[in-house]
Amino acid sequence: MVKLTADLIVQCMQYTNPVKDRELDLRGYKIPVIENMGATLDQFDTIDFSNNDIRKIDGFPLLKRLSCLFFNNNRIVRIAENLQENLPNLETLILTGNNIQELGDLDPLSTLPKLKTLCLLHNPVINRPHYRLYVAFKLPQVKLLDFSKVKLKEKQEAAALFKSKKGKELQKEISKKAKTFVPGAALQDLSNIPTGPSAEEVWKIKEAISKASSLEEIERLNKLLQSGQIPGREDAENHNGKATNGNADQPEEDDEEMETDEQNGRSQPPWIKSN
Repeated sequence: MVKLTADLIVQCMQYTNPVKDRELDLRGYKIPVIENMGATLDQFDTIDFSNNDIRKIDGFPLLKRLSCLFFNNNRIVRIAENLQENLPNLETLILTGNNIQELGDLDPLSTLPKLKTLCLLHNPVINRPHYRLYVAFKLPQVKLLDFSKVKLKEKQEAAALFKSKKGKELQKEISKKAKTFVPGAALQDLSNIPTGPSAEEVWKIKEAISKASSLEEIERLNKLLQSGQIPGREDAENHNGKATNGNADQPEEDDEEMETDEQNGRSQPPWIKSN
């Protein structure tokens, strides 16, 4: 990975592209984070970030001239809010081959007033139900979606769906899904979750080691610990097993006594006389 420094921005390719826009080429540097973009001095219409490792679209200063961004083949999962404050004239955003998952993840783009062309091909989000209708409803300024014109019929269908009661519930569900995963959010605190053997089990292990009198016994303890068993627990289980087996043998003794009683004529009640 290469950090996006001011020196890199100055040294990389800069040229006038076929549509007469001034373009900055930052392709293929494996840049992980957008930063130091103030070094561009707002001199470019187009910036190409294709084939990097960017995960989030953010980190832009105010760039009034910038109108086109390419993010092909990155790892983008999230789009920062309030992009319109720093990219007020962005018209084209190409996000082919990224990892945007949910429809709600596209909501921040609704604040870009001049966004006309949006491409999300090869992102999981395009397989979500109502994908095109949701984009047409949430981003009415977009005219070209995935290189296909957003038709008036789609806009009408989108309005009919998402302005209905069912559509409003659907929007709430979409919004919740967008918040299920936030890159960079704090992970669950696992410091209070106990790991390893308890104090009692540690004491049993130490006691077993101190009592070991031969190499074979030490090897047996080693295998026992590697298998996840605690010395002493095995003996307790065997003891419990013997106790259980002892209780299980008791009915047999009772059966023998019953047979003896039957032979002696005592198995019958006293008021019944034997012949």
